[in-house]
Amino acid sequence: MPKTYSCPVELTIDVVGGRWRTVILSRLKEGVHRYGELRRLIPGVSEKMLTQRLRELEADGLVSRRDLGTNPPHVEYDLTDEGRSLAPVLQALYDWGVARAARTGDTFL
Repeated sequence: MPKTYSCPVELTIDVVGGRWRTVILSRLKEGVHRYGELRRLIPGVSEKMLTQRLRELEADGLVSRRDLGTNPPHVEYDLTDEGRSLAPVLQALYDWGVARAARTGDTFL
């Protein structure tokens, strides 16, 4: 069911907001990743949180999940076309973070 927002930024934050959602989307912007790869690429995220956020992103139509049908199970995640349309937004957030870190002395893992 469609929601009503006071401005477009509110809608955007509702969809991509939250610490882990944006990080997951940024990692998937780099290409297809399996679940275990995402866990290694995103230090600090718990299995439960990663699973929940991936399911939410899939339900929102931003991420696709492909079960490779192997045993043990292997699942790949990728951005959908809708998710890829966020690339400029994610890049702008990335660039701003790099510039901010340069000004403040913050560092990245």
